[in-house]
Amino acid sequence: MGAFVDLMRRSRPARVGALIAPAMLIIGIFMVLPLGLMAYVSILERGINGGVQWGVHTVEAYVAFLFEENLLGELSVNPDYIRIFARSFILSFVTMAICLTIGFPAAFYMALQPEKYRNLLIFLVTIPFWTNLLVRNYAWILMLRSNGLLNEALLGLGLIEEPIELLYTNVAITIGLVYSFLPFMVLPIYASLEKLDLRLVEAAFDLGANKRRAFLRVVVPLAMPGIAAGCILVFIPSLGAFVTPELLGGSKSMMIGNLIQSQFGAARNWPLGAALAFALLAIVLLAMMVYLMRFRRPPSAG
Repeated sequence: MGAFVDLMRRSRPARVGALIAPAMLIIGIFMVLPLGLMAYVSILERGINGGVQWGVHTVEAYVAFLFEENLLGELSVNPDYIRIFARSFILSFVTMAICLTIGFPAAFYMALQPEKYRNLLIFLVTIPFWTNLLVRNYAWILMLRSNGLLNEALLGLGLIEEPIELLYTNVAITIGLVYSFLPFMVLPIYASLEKLDLRLVEAAFDLGANKRRAFLRVVVPLAMPGIAAGCILVFIPSLGAFVTPELLGGSKSMMIGNLIQSQFGAARNWPLGAALAFALLAIVLLAMMVYLMRFRRPPSAG
Protein backbone atom coordinates (compact mmCIF):
# COMPACT_ATOMS: atom_id res chain seq x y z
CA MET A 1 0.00 0.00 0.00
CA GLY A 2 2.82 2.37 0.83
CA ALA A 3 4.51 1.67 -2.50
CA PHE A 4 1.26 2.43 -4.32
CA VAL A 5 0.84 5.76 -2.49
CA ASP A 6 4.47 6.64 -3.24
CA LEU A 7 3.90 5.85 -6.92
CA MET A 8 0.84 8.11 -6.96
CA ARG A 9 2.86 10.96 -5.51
CA ARG A 10 5.80 10.63 -7.91
CA SER A 11 4.12 9.66 -11.20
CA ARG A 12 1.70 12.08 -12.83
CA PRO A 13 0.47 9.48 -15.41
CA ALA A 14 -0.32 7.12 -12.52
CA ARG A 15 -2.38 9.83 -10.79
CA VAL A 16 -4.25 10.63 -14.00
CA GLY A 17 -4.88 6.93 -14.62
CA ALA A 18 -6.19 6.44 -11.10
CA LEU A 19 -8.57 9.40 -11.49
CA ILE A 20 -10.06 8.31 -14.81
CA ALA A 21 -10.15 4.58 -13.97
CA PRO A 22 -13.63 4.67 -12.30
CA ALA A 23 -15.15 6.56 -15.24
CA MET A 24 -13.54 4.20 -17.75
CA LEU A 25 -14.82 1.22 -15.77
CA ILE A 26 -18.38 2.55 -15.79
CA ILE A 27 -18.19 3.32 -19.53
CA GLY A 28 -16.80 -0.14 -20.22
CA ILE A 29 -19.51 -1.95 -18.23
CA PHE A 30 -22.54 0.10 -19.23
CA MET A 31 -21.63 1.12 -22.81
CA VAL A 32 -18.81 -0.85 -24.43
CA LEU A 33 -19.90 -4.26 -23.09
CA PRO A 34 -23.58 -3.93 -24.19
CA LEU A 35 -22.50 -2.64 -27.61
CA GLY A 36 -20.10 -5.55 -27.96
CA LEU A 37 -22.83 -8.02 -27.02
CA MET A 38 -25.22 -6.39 -29.49
CA ALA A 39 -22.59 -6.56 -32.24
CA TYR A 40 -22.08 -10.25 -31.53
CA VAL A 41 -25.83 -10.94 -31.60
CA SER A 42 -26.11 -9.20 -34.98
CA ILE A 43 -23.79 -11.76 -36.62
CA LEU A 44 -25.56 -14.80 -35.16
CA GLU A 45 -28.23 -16.88 -36.85
CA ARG A 46 -31.84 -16.58 -35.78
CA GLY A 47 -33.12 -19.43 -33.66
CA ILE A 48 -35.91 -21.68 -34.85
CA ASN A 49 -38.26 -20.43 -32.13
CA GLY A 50 -36.79 -16.95 -31.98
CA GLY A 51 -33.75 -15.58 -30.23
CA VAL A 52 -30.37 -16.69 -31.59
CA GLN A 53 -28.35 -19.82 -32.18
CA TRP A 54 -25.16 -19.25 -30.23
CA GLY A 55 -21.98 -20.07 -32.12
CA VAL A 56 -23.55 -20.00 -35.61
CA HIS A 57 -22.12 -16.91 -37.32
CA THR A 58 -23.61 -15.23 -40.39
CA VAL A 59 -24.13 -11.78 -41.93
CA GLU A 60 -27.66 -12.68 -42.97
CA ALA A 61 -29.18 -9.99 -40.76
CA TYR A 62 -27.22 -7.23 -42.48
CA VAL A 63 -28.17 -8.60 -45.90
CA ALA A 64 -31.85 -8.69 -44.87
CA PHE A 65 -31.64 -4.98 -44.05
CA LEU A 66 -31.27 -4.12 -47.76
CA PHE A 67 -32.34 -7.24 -49.65
CA GLU A 68 -35.02 -9.89 -49.63
CA GLU A 69 -35.18 -13.29 -51.29
CA ASN A 70 -37.86 -13.80 -53.94
CA LEU A 71 -39.57 -17.07 -54.92
CA LEU A 72 -36.70 -17.96 -57.27
CA GLY A 73 -34.13 -17.65 -54.50
CA GLU A 74 -32.72 -14.43 -55.95
CA LEU A 75 -31.92 -11.32 -53.90
CA SER A 76 -33.78 -8.15 -54.70
CA VAL A 77 -33.74 -4.76 -53.02
CA ASN A 78 -36.17 -4.49 -50.10
CA PRO A 79 -37.38 -0.88 -49.88
CA ASP A 80 -39.45 -1.36 -46.71
CA TYR A 81 -36.67 -0.87 -44.16
CA ILE A 82 -35.08 1.88 -46.24
CA ARG A 83 -38.44 3.67 -46.32
CA ILE A 84 -38.76 3.45 -42.53
CA PHE A 85 -35.22 4.80 -42.08
CA ALA A 86 -35.92 7.64 -44.52
CA ARG A 87 -39.18 8.53 -42.76
CA SER A 88 -37.39 8.55 -39.40
CA PHE A 89 -34.64 10.86 -40.61
CA ILE A 90 -37.10 13.23 -42.30
CA LEU A 91 -39.38 13.45 -39.25
CA SER A 92 -36.39 13.92 -36.95
CA PHE A 93 -34.99 16.69 -39.16
CA VAL A 94 -38.39 18.43 -39.34
CA THR A 95 -38.71 18.12 -35.56
CA MET A 96 -35.25 19.64 -35.10
CA ALA A 97 -36.06 22.52 -37.49
CA ILE A 98 -39.36 23.32 -35.75
CA CYS A 99 -37.75 23.15 -32.31
CA LEU A 100 -35.00 25.51 -33.49
CA THR A 101 -37.55 27.91 -34.99
CA ILE A 102 -39.51 28.02 -31.73
CA GLY A 103 -36.66 27.51 -29.29
CA PHE A 104 -34.24 30.21 -30.44
CA PRO A 105 -36.67 33.15 -30.02
CA ALA A 106 -37.81 31.71 -26.69
CA ALA A 107 -34.23 31.34 -25.42
CA PHE A 108 -33.32 34.82 -26.73
CA TYR A 109 -36.29 36.32 -24.91
CA MET A 110 -35.34 34.52 -21.71
CA ALA A 111 -31.73 35.74 -21.94
CA LEU A 112 -32.86 39.38 -22.32
CA GLN A 113 -35.01 39.32 -19.19
CA PRO A 114 -33.80 40.63 -15.81
CA GLU A 115 -31.93 38.02 -13.83
CA LYS A 116 -34.66 37.75 -11.20
CA TYR A 117 -37.14 36.50 -13.85
CA ARG A 118 -34.82 34.05 -15.64
CA ASN A 119 -35.09 31.29 -13.06
CA LEU A 120 -38.88 31.48 -13.27
CA LEU A 121 -38.78 31.15 -17.06
CA ILE A 122 -36.41 28.17 -16.84
CA PHE A 123 -38.79 26.65 -14.31
CA LEU A 124 -41.70 27.07 -16.77
CA VAL A 125 -39.70 25.45 -19.59
CA THR A 126 -38.94 22.39 -17.46
CA ILE A 127 -42.53 21.86 -16.25
CA PRO A 128 -43.29 19.18 -18.93
CA PHE A 129 -40.55 16.99 -17.42
CA TRP A 130 -42.66 16.67 -14.27
CA THR A 131 -45.06 14.36 -16.11
CA ASN A 132 -44.19 10.98 -17.57
CA LEU A 133 -43.69 10.94 -21.35
CA LEU A 134 -46.33 8.24 -21.74
CA VAL A 135 -48.96 10.37 -20.00
CA ARG A 136 -48.09 13.39 -22.13
CA ASN A 137 -48.50 11.41 -25.33
CA TYR A 138 -51.86 10.06 -24.20
CA ALA A 139 -52.90 13.68 -23.62
CA TRP A 140 -52.05 14.43 -27.25
CA ILE A 141 -54.23 11.50 -28.32
CA LEU A 142 -57.17 13.13 -26.55
CA MET A 143 -56.41 16.41 -28.31
CA LEU A 144 -55.74 15.15 -31.85
CA ARG A 145 -58.39 12.46 -32.32
CA SER A 146 -61.42 13.12 -34.54
CA ASN A 147 -63.64 14.15 -31.62
CA GLY A 148 -60.77 15.61 -29.65
CA LEU A 149 -60.25 19.07 -28.24
CA LEU A 150 -58.55 20.52 -31.32
CA ASN A 151 -61.17 19.39 -33.82
CA GLU A 152 -64.01 20.42 -31.52
CA ALA A 153 -62.48 23.90 -31.15
CA LEU A 154 -62.03 24.30 -34.91
CA LEU A 155 -65.58 23.10 -35.57
CA GLY A 156 -66.93 25.45 -32.91
CA LEU A 157 -65.12 28.41 -34.50
CA GLY A 158 -66.45 27.47 -37.93
CA LEU A 159 -62.96 27.11 -39.40
CA ILE A 160 -63.62 23.55 -40.63
CA GLU A 161 -66.78 21.71 -41.65
CA GLU A 162 -65.67 18.20 -40.70
CA PRO A 163 -63.00 16.80 -38.36
CA ILE A 164 -59.43 16.70 -39.64
CA GLU A 165 -57.64 13.35 -39.50
CA LEU A 166 -54.56 14.21 -37.45
CA LEU A 167 -54.09 11.20 -35.22
CA TYR A 168 -52.00 8.30 -36.58
CA THR A 169 -50.25 10.49 -39.14
CA ASN A 170 -46.75 11.89 -39.57
CA VAL A 171 -48.12 15.27 -38.48
CA ALA A 172 -49.19 13.82 -35.13
CA ILE A 173 -45.76 12.23 -34.65
CA THR A 174 -44.06 15.55 -35.41
CA ILE A 175 -46.29 17.41 -32.95
CA GLY A 176 -45.55 14.87 -30.24
CA LEU A 177 -41.79 14.91 -30.88
CA VAL A 178 -41.63 18.71 -30.90
CA TYR A 179 -43.54 18.88 -27.63
CA SER A 180 -41.31 16.21 -26.06
CA PHE A 181 -37.92 17.59 -27.10
CA LEU A 182 -38.46 21.37 -27.33
CA PRO A 183 -36.89 22.01 -23.87
CA PHE A 184 -33.72 20.25 -25.07
CA MET A 185 -33.41 22.98 -27.71
CA VAL A 186 -34.32 25.94 -25.52
CA LEU A 187 -32.01 25.25 -22.58
CA PRO A 188 -28.66 24.86 -24.46
CA ILE A 189 -29.35 27.97 -26.56
CA TYR A 190 -30.29 29.90 -23.43
CA ALA A 191 -27.05 28.77 -21.77
CA SER A 192 -25.10 30.32 -24.67
CA LEU A 193 -27.16 33.51 -24.93
CA GLU A 194 -27.08 34.09 -21.18
CA LYS A 195 -23.36 34.87 -21.51
CA LEU A 196 -23.95 37.30 -24.38
CA ASP A 197 -22.31 40.68 -23.85
CA LEU A 198 -24.84 43.21 -25.14
CA ARG A 199 -22.02 45.72 -25.60
CA LEU A 200 -21.02 43.72 -28.67
CA VAL A 201 -24.45 44.36 -30.17
CA GLU A 202 -24.17 48.06 -29.33
CA ALA A 203 -20.77 48.11 -30.99
CA ALA A 204 -22.32 46.60 -34.13
CA PHE A 205 -24.93 49.36 -34.15
CA ASP A 206 -22.20 51.99 -33.74
CA LEU A 207 -20.40 50.52 -36.76
CA GLY A 208 -23.49 50.97 -38.93
CA ALA A 209 -25.17 47.57 -38.68
CA ASN A 210 -28.94 47.41 -38.61
CA LYS A 211 -30.88 45.06 -36.32
CA ARG A 212 -30.88 42.22 -38.84
CA ARG A 213 -27.12 42.35 -39.51
CA ALA A 214 -26.32 42.71 -35.83
CA PHE A 215 -28.44 39.69 -35.07
CA LEU A 216 -26.94 37.55 -37.83
CA ARG A 217 -23.32 38.68 -37.39
CA VAL A 218 -23.14 38.96 -33.59
CA VAL A 219 -25.93 37.11 -31.77
CA VAL A 220 -26.21 33.99 -33.93
CA PRO A 221 -22.44 33.22 -34.08
CA LEU A 222 -22.13 33.59 -30.31
CA ALA A 223 -25.14 31.30 -29.83
CA MET A 224 -23.84 28.70 -32.31
CA PRO A 225 -22.47 26.29 -29.63
CA GLY A 226 -25.89 26.20 -27.98
CA ILE A 227 -27.63 25.82 -31.34
CA ALA A 228 -25.37 22.90 -32.27
CA ALA A 229 -25.89 21.23 -28.89
CA GLY A 230 -29.66 21.73 -29.07
CA CYS A 231 -29.88 20.31 -32.60
CA ILE A 232 -27.94 17.21 -31.54
CA LEU A 233 -29.99 16.76 -28.36
CA VAL A 234 -33.23 16.95 -30.38
CA PHE A 235 -32.27 15.12 -33.59
CA ILE A 236 -30.69 11.99 -32.12
CA PRO A 237 -33.39 11.21 -29.49
CA SER A 238 -36.08 11.91 -32.11
CA LEU A 239 -34.42 9.43 -34.44
CA GLY A 240 -34.65 6.65 -31.88
CA ALA A 241 -37.98 7.67 -30.35
CA PHE A 242 -40.36 4.81 -29.65
CA VAL A 243 -43.26 5.90 -27.41
CA THR A 244 -44.42 8.89 -29.46
CA PRO A 245 -44.48 7.14 -32.87
CA GLU A 246 -46.13 4.09 -31.28
CA LEU A 247 -49.00 6.07 -29.73
CA LEU A 248 -49.47 8.93 -32.20
CA GLY A 249 -48.34 7.30 -35.44
CA GLY A 250 -49.72 3.80 -35.27
CA SER A 251 -48.59 1.00 -37.56
CA LYS A 252 -48.77 3.15 -40.72
CA SER A 253 -46.07 5.59 -39.58
CA MET A 254 -43.47 3.29 -38.05
CA MET A 255 -40.07 4.74 -37.16
CA ILE A 256 -36.73 3.07 -36.52
CA GLY A 257 -37.30 2.63 -32.78
CA ASN A 258 -40.60 0.83 -33.39
CA LEU A 259 -39.01 -1.36 -36.06
CA ILE A 260 -36.17 -2.44 -33.77
CA GLN A 261 -38.59 -3.08 -30.89
CA SER A 262 -40.80 -5.23 -33.12
CA GLN A 263 -37.82 -7.36 -34.16
CA PHE A 264 -36.82 -8.00 -30.54
CA GLY A 265 -40.44 -8.39 -29.43
CA ALA A 266 -43.14 -9.79 -31.71
CA ALA A 267 -40.88 -11.06 -34.52
CA ARG A 268 -38.25 -12.46 -32.09
CA ASN A 269 -35.60 -11.85 -34.73
CA TRP A 270 -32.80 -10.67 -32.47
CA PRO A 271 -30.02 -10.65 -35.11
CA LEU A 272 -32.02 -8.41 -37.44
CA GLY A 273 -32.99 -6.11 -34.57
CA ALA A 274 -29.34 -5.81 -33.53
CA ALA A 275 -28.27 -5.23 -37.15
CA LEU A 276 -30.86 -2.46 -37.55
CA ALA A 277 -29.67 -0.85 -34.32
CA PHE A 278 -26.06 -0.92 -35.53
CA ALA A 279 -27.07 0.46 -38.93
CA LEU A 280 -28.73 3.37 -37.14
CA LEU A 281 -25.67 3.85 -34.91
CA ALA A 282 -23.35 3.85 -37.93
CA ILE A 283 -25.45 6.45 -39.77
CA VAL A 284 -25.60 8.72 -36.72
CA LEU A 285 -21.84 8.44 -36.10
CA LEU A 286 -21.14 9.19 -39.76
CA ALA A 287 -23.36 12.28 -39.60
CA MET A 288 -21.62 13.42 -36.41
CA MET A 289 -18.19 12.97 -38.01
CA VAL A 290 -19.26 15.03 -41.03
CA TYR A 291 -20.60 17.72 -38.69
CA LEU A 292 -17.39 17.84 -36.65
CA MET A 293 -15.22 17.99 -39.77
CA ARG A 294 -17.38 20.77 -41.20
CA PHE A 295 -17.77 22.96 -38.13
CA ARG A 296 -14.68 22.31 -36.04
CA ARG A 297 -12.74 25.42 -35.17
CA PRO A 298 -9.30 25.87 -36.75
CA PRO A 299 -6.45 25.86 -34.23
CA SER A 300 -5.64 29.36 -33.05
CA ALA A 301 -2.30 30.80 -34.05
CA GLY A 302 0.19 30.98 -31.25
